[in-house]
Amino acid sequence: MRPVIVSLTDAGARLAETLGTLWPAAVHHHRPVPFAETLQTAFAEGRPLACIMSSGIVVRVLAPVLGDKHRDPPVLVLDEAGRHVVALLSGHEGGANAWAWETAQALRARGIDSEAVITSNRPYLRPARVAGMGCARGTGVAHLQALLNQALERAGWREDELTALASLDLKADEPGLRALAARLGLPLVTYPAARLEALGPRLANPSPVVAAAVGCPGVAEAAALACAEDHAAAPARLVVEKIKSQQATVALARPEEK
Repeated sequence: MRPVIVSLTDAGARLAETLGTLWPAAVHHHRPVPFAETLQTAFAEGRPLACIMSSGIVVRVLAPVLGDKHRDPPVLVLDEAGRHVVALLSGHEGGANAWAWETAQALRARGIDSEAVITSNRPYLRPARVAGMGCARGTGVAHLQALLNQALERAGWREDELTALASLDLKADEPGLRALAARLGLPLVTYPAARLEALGPRLANPSPVVAAAVGCPGVAEAAALACAEDHAAAPARLVVEKIKSQQATVALARPEEK
């Protein structure tokens, strides 16, 4: 289901624009009229909700339509600066805990000091399985999907086991990558070149050509490692080393098993 982002202030609207880069298929309502009906309708339709406003407002508005934690959609509440991403409703069963974590990670990658706030007794995050991708400008989503499928087949992973798509921050607005993330229902997490450059010694296939072009010796492998490590706060390893086509690269990573 396409997420719905609702903001009430100008600063909140700016944060909503950033969130829109993470979830290209999301719908953004700024100061919607009628306000309560907009939130309640989205909730009743089962749409994931990201509300940039106080938690009190959200609780009061959604209280009349709350049902069952096994059926209600996930609801996040964010302050307008993006510092806190609160998993308000359906944290464990509905996936709000994992969504809050992924959102905070993606905002941090964009320079926002963000933190997921998870208060349920059984916070749950899927084991991180990350696809790192790099591509030439204008690479189509079909080409990216086909390359990703090769990597998934090699790893023995299903598409629905992926937790994030990761790349270089220069690719944050790349249409093909954004379309692929939307198709997969995943956040597109991007990193500055300096973060990926630090992972250079651990890459299986570093490239001086890539380093000269973008400032880091690899995108796919480094982005996959960075995102998997951020997810688990632990070292990660490459499961599938870089696969390269004429237009794109892909690699898969996951945290080291404890």
